[in-house]
Amino acid sequence: MRGQGRFKWHEAARLYAGERELPRAPEGQHNSFRALPATPAFDALAALTTAITQQAPFCLSDRPLPDDIACPPAAFLTLTGGASGRPKAVRRSQASWIASFDMNADRFALTRRDSVAVLGRLSHSLSLYAVLEALHLGLDAHVLADQPARQQAAQIATTGATILYATPTQLRLLARGAAAPLPSLRLVLCGGGALDPATRAAVAQLCPQAAVHVFYGAAETSFITLADANTPEGAVGRPYPGVELRLLNAEGEPATDVGEIWVRSPYLFDGYALGHSEETRWREGFVTVGEMGALDDKGNLWIRGRRQRMVQIADQMVFPETVEAVISAQTGLPCAVLPRDDALRGQHLVAVVEAPAGEPPAEEIIAHCRATLGPLTSPRRVYFRPDLPLLPSGKPDLRALSDWVEGQR
Repeated sequence: MRGQGRFKWHEAARLYAGERELPRAPEGQHNSFRALPATPAFDALAALTTAITQQAPFCLSDRPLPDDIACPPAAFLTLTGGASGRPKAVRRSQASWIASFDMNADRFALTRRDSVAVLGRLSHSLSLYAVLEALHLGLDAHVLADQPARQQAAQIATTGATILYATPTQLRLLARGAAAPLPSLRLVLCGGGALDPATRAAVAQLCPQAAVHVFYGAAETSFITLADANTPEGAVGRPYPGVELRLLNAEGEPATDVGEIWVRSPYLFDGYALGHSEETRWREGFVTVGEMGALDDKGNLWIRGRRQRMVQIADQMVFPETVEAVISAQTGLPCAVLPRDDALRGQHLVAVVEAPAGEPPAEEIIAHCRATLGPLTSPRRVYFRPDLPLLPSGKPDLRALSDWVEGQR
């Protein structure tokens, strides 16, 4: 009997890379680990589905993996986004994702009449998750990673896809590139970052029939919270079904305000197969990846930022993510906020906004931040770029941006 805790390619599901349909691979059973290239999409999907139907553990990667990396049967590896360093290989059981496949099928009323569009590379865990969920549940899946945004939108319209998995950056590009609205979409599932108000408004115009849900989580935890139309602006929602949250202070006691986010659920990872993080720690079945947040009286989680990104300016601890949210809300533009050394205050902040130089004026951005956050917490200088360098996950490449800022002096 084929293992119930392993991924499967349901007989009703069809899989496409762009316009090309993938043939089914012969079934079998092989326990040897397979390191698979994540591009081009057709070849990556062919290798992935062969690993699934032959019950082999696997990892999809944009770069060669070490020869000694390994993974046990009924498990697989995904890569972290690498926003704070080199990507790490996360080892998890296939059952940990299957548990959330079943949860999503119930919560979002997924049926075999649905079909899923996926915009990103399979090296990003959100894209890989979307494909595996569709195949496991018997839904058609359309992987559009190798196409420009305009063609992605046209393909969604042609296929009549009903569900879209994407990051905020991918949604922003899709909205810019689409020639017409996409009324076939009934559900947009967004992960990999905060959905800013401008992008949310663009998605509402692009997908007029779609409910939009934003997931907050990490490669190590999978889903933590789920936000919907009733979630307050700026919050990431309430705990995803089956998730238990704790917010703890530096002494490991329940936090009364901002605390470190600890998670216990059926969806957690088993450990790292490559790399490590001092921020990732376990305690009593709970895990943290070093994110800080607060809960309101309705149970909504508000993310303050990563502990390792916290910046001390004079005697204040500042989260750059908070400043980024203020700038994006004001301008409707993507941005990144970075610390710079400061002889007087220890550090100060600068911002990089994705826009032509001076649109909007840097002085307006700085003045708005000062009025909203105060002078110490506001960026001292604003730089502009036509686009932000991105990681494969769709998140800003903070290291590349920091190097670029150094070159602007």
